[in-house]
Amino acid sequence: MSLETWEIRTMNDFYTLETEWLWYPYVPLGKVTIMQGDPGEGKTTLALNIAAMVSNGRMFGTDETFERGRVIYQTAEDGISDTIKPRLAAAGADLSMIFNIDESSEPVSFSGGKLEEAIQLVAPRLVILDPLQAYLGANVDMHRANEIRPAMSRLASLAKKYRCAIVLIGHMNKNMGVKSAYRGLGSIDITAAARSVLVVAREKTDKQVRVVFHIKSSLAPEGETVAFRLGENNSFNFLGRHHADLDTLLAGGSNETMTSRAEDMICEMLSGGECPAADIYSAAAEQGIGEKTVQYAKKRLGIRSKKVGDNWVWLLPSASQVLKS
Repeated sequence: MSLETWEIRTMNDFYTLETEWLWYPYVPLGKVTIMQGDPGEGKTTLALNIAAMVSNGRMFGTDETFERGRVIYQTAEDGISDTIKPRLAAAGADLSMIFNIDESSEPVSFSGGKLEEAIQLVAPRLVILDPLQAYLGANVDMHRANEIRPAMSRLASLAKKYRCAIVLIGHMNKNMGVKSAYRGLGSIDITAAARSVLVVAREKTDKQVRVVFHIKSSLAPEGETVAFRLGENNSFNFLGRHHADLDTLLAGGSNETMTSRAEDMICEMLSGGECPAADIYSAAAEQGIGEKTVQYAKKRLGIRSKKVGDNWVWLLPSASQVLKS
């Protein structure tokens, strides 16, 4: 037996391809992205505005333009005529570039042929399925890994074959005691199969603001946390970079209160002198305070850091620095 008789190739036999992006680094082309969050937190609003962005070739929040493309938007939760179309129009979408598949005679599913046929005909740059559990197929249990894996693999193959971004909208479960990556409904294999995962959550100090967290990115560094504001008549105002701690927002706490708690804890731990950063993060975790909140509190307090051996330590700013500030 020799290698020539087996279907085995070396890496030299493969092409090297660069990842293309619909919205860098949040939504890659030719891949599956998941956008999840609790009900009513703005997932659909963000998805509609991404669809509008693709349809008219204008990046929201900037003056950047790009080649526009077609969109397939499937929803099992909202009416097309009374909800989706008006909201797309409010977002400035080119409605002639956005398509919906008629499911009256046959449902759309990951593994069914109707979705692929539609993608072949429309040639979209973006496909949105909202919510994902409605399109898994009647015989797929979203909690069973052995059923989810082939369904997600099929969807990933469609995205790659037709060079379109597929975005799945998903709800989150009620389990507050686990990391955000494990709060998506169904098997963790759903999240594992996606190349990018976004979480949308409501800012507690300003309930019109929604914060977008990039919790998984297999193809590029995770994008910075960004936010958008909702207004009257479904208006959407992209705010750009935003500070918030995801686990704090998902737990239902006030981010400002958590920041204040983090500041008090840091000051107390540094009152006797410098302290290892690892100890501060560990103490914060025990109190349910996330790393990003600790980092923000550190910045607000003007905490200094220095390296001692292989470890970083923090210390309070000097009296002169405090007076200057």
